[in-house]
Amino acid sequence: MTVPSLTALLDLLSGELRDAAATYTRRLSDMRGYYRDPEAEARLLADDPLIYTYGESFAPEVEGQLRFGSTIIQPGRVGDEYFMTRGHYHARPEAGEVYLALRGHGMLVLDRRDGRGEALELRPGTVAYTPPGCAHRAVNVGDEPFSFFSVWPANAGHDYASIQRDGFSLRVVERNGRPTVIPARSAP
Repeated sequence: MTVPSLTALLDLLSGELRDAAATYTRRLSDMRGYYRDPEAEARLLADDPLIYTYGESFAPEVEGQLRFGSTIIQPGRVGDEYFMTRGHYHARPEAGEVYLALRGHGMLVLDRRDGRGEALELRPGTVAYTPPGCAHRAVNVGDEPFSFFSVWPANAGHDYASIQRDGFSLRVVERNGRPTVIPARSAP
């Protein structure tokens, strides 16, 4: 068995996790259907903007192991809705997650399976906790890249399908030049 590197360099200015075991990018084309305004999405798809990048460490997916990663969400909007991550539940509902905001201005949207949601403001230095059983999504509500570092149980798993099917109960949109949290079922 190969032992993974136990270190990675986290650039505290940019939020980039250098030497990450895996790095992913998400463009708008990877997130079709996640935004509430399909016409605005269609207009932006020609340019297919980068929404976010994500790098993570490696640890075996067994109890007791931890994984960590960093995400950098670009500034921008699809219609009036800010750029965001896809969001997910953990496949193991007893798994929580911790976020540390590094740069920019963002929000962490939490959702419970019973439809109750809340949004937490994140600025550099803010530490936020995602309780077990909550879906979570990060949103960039600023005009520069928003980055954060996160840690979770290596065996937590990811349930993206529930989010793609059901969405979140809350959305973060721009109203009068400010981020505003609205019910997901609101008209565009």
